[in-house]
Amino acid sequence: MKKKILCLLRLYVTLLGLFILQKPLFMAYHHTLYADASLTDWVEVMWHGLPLDLSVAGYLTLLPALMLSLSAWREPLFLHKVWQGYLWFISLLMALIFTVDLGLYSYWGFRLDATPLFYFFSSPKDALASATPGLMVLGVVALTAYLLLSRYCLKWATTPLPSQPARRPAIALPVMLLVPGLLFLPIRGGVTVSTMNTGKVYFSQELKLNHAATNPAFSLLESLSKQKDFARQYRFMEASTADSLFLTMQDPATQGMACQPSDTLFTTSRSDLLFIILESFSSHLLTSLGGEPDIAVEIDSLCSEGVLFTHLHANSFRTDRGLVAILSGYPAQPTTSIMKYPRKTQHLPSICASLRRAGYRADYYYGGDADFTNMRSYLRSSGFERIVSDQDFPVSERLSKWGVHDHLLFRLLYNDLQAEAAGTSHSDAPAFRVVQTSSSHEPFEVPYRRLANDRLNAFAYTDSCVGDFIRRFRQLPQWKNTVVVLVPDHLGCYPEGISNLTVERYEIPMLMIGGAVRRPCRIDTYGSQHDLAATLLAQLGLPHEEFAFSKDLLCPDAPHFAFFTVPDAVGLVSPQGRVIYDCQSGQTPVNQGSDTDRLIQQAQAYLQKLYDDLAAR
Repeated sequence: MKKKILCLLRLYVTLLGLFILQKPLFMAYHHTLYADASLTDWVEVMWHGLPLDLSVAGYLTLLPALMLSLSAWREPLFLHKVWQGYLWFISLLMALIFTVDLGLYSYWGFRLDATPLFYFFSSPKDALASATPGLMVLGVVALTAYLLLSRYCLKWATTPLPSQPARRPAIALPVMLLVPGLLFLPIRGGVTVSTMNTGKVYFSQELKLNHAATNPAFSLLESLSKQKDFARQYRFMEASTADSLFLTMQDPATQGMACQPSDTLFTTSRSDLLFIILESFSSHLLTSLGGEPDIAVEIDSLCSEGVLFTHLHANSFRTDRGLVAILSGYPAQPTTSIMKYPRKTQHLPSICASLRRAGYRADYYYGGDADFTNMRSYLRSSGFERIVSDQDFPVSERLSKWGVHDHLLFRLLYNDLQAEAAGTSHSDAPAFRVVQTSSSHEPFEVPYRRLANDRLNAFAYTDSCVGDFIRRFRQLPQWKNTVVVLVPDHLGCYPEGISNLTVERYEIPMLMIGGAVRRPCRIDTYGSQHDLAATLLAQLGLPHEEFAFSKDLLCPDAPHFAFFTVPDAVGLVSPQGRVIYDCQSGQTPVNQGSDTDRLIQQAQAYLQKLYDDLAAR
């Protein structure tokens, strides 16, 4: 019995050591991010990360403890085989989680959660599209090295494996069964009311140090546990308080009150509509919004002739979140993506459905896999009749890791418009079209070279495709009756290294141009992507009360603010100030303005009501 307890202790300590080792390896791999970290910071990262390491080591020791408890009575013939198989399994599992997290952190800025699993199982090809060959080779090397290291350490810790039956099993069995019970202490995080959570390792005002202290396996496990129980997530206040605050944050139309827009943007209430959703673009690429010069020169030149929204914010950090925000007026969620749940998305309101009821026809153009992240399901339930994807292009043109390059996508759209103008594909119904670009996404491999920086060059390429398309579209008769809306899905990988917990991370442009735009102007109202739905439908004289979270940016009686989320954090920006609240640590890394306490409370109430709605759908 003593040997078995010592064996479990060695196994537990070895697992703990492997998890502690991950922290300096993580910081060393991301050495540019931690270049200014002191030796004390490195030690504190390992020390403060111990609670999660102890918890995950407890989870992984639980099954071996049960196996050795059973062997106290008799020696199972298969114990050695099961034991060795389990050690190989957890070695591989730890290596996979550590390696995937190591590679993704550079792009996403937070530790591993359930999001990559959703993307991978939805479409493995697209999930791996961002990875360069060099990164994949490095990943395989790192995976193999950590796998072998883990397997060797675990085998050393548990050799020889004690499996002989106890001399007095009536005493040994209860004692051995006590060991799995004791493991629940580190697993749970003690005996207090508070259970183990990622926030327990947050010790610094610097988010990067808190991230380094986080065990990626625990982060993934915690995220998976939150995927379905939406009604219990983000409970900041009494339901009645959240209801009252949320009422003050809604558009008057959602409460049955009329609100006349302060300005009329279009020359007609039944113009054709074309959305161009720009992959990863941000305000930082446009000099018109204070960004850098000589990048998105074509879109920059269009800003002076259209309606430019100067204080628009992205809802989140990934495309699937951004698409739902833009097309359904539905805010992004920090712990999940509603697009993952077709049963819920089919009940969402959508701009497309509203336009279809008004007599519009609807087409969607995308050069990639429309089945990625359940996109096709969402688009169909939204009301799109025709969905163009990579399968509609010749194999010879699918040269990008994301499908076809943007110039080919715009070429197909232009050809369709040209055929319509020639009368070979004519319909009297007004048209709603959406084009989703993809080339300005990592790995930034585009058939174009103007700028030395690969990221900026990819943005410049997509910008050139947009500019070329607009120039040709102007020559077609449909232009005079069309409103073109250019809006990004989210900010991508530029500026490089920008933190998720900064307001600048969510600043994006929105521009409306076209022959049906009445005159150029700037709209300085604060808003988010999900406010496009109410704003556009109000301009067209169509009802928008079903969009409970969307606000008309031109309604003087509507509250004007921007709301956004990122994993386990929520932000709100208004003329009164700007705040970001970290739900894990309870800290506010951004807290600027005259009444930030109320802004934080409003952000919390808004998020709580969003999860109420998510649970009810």
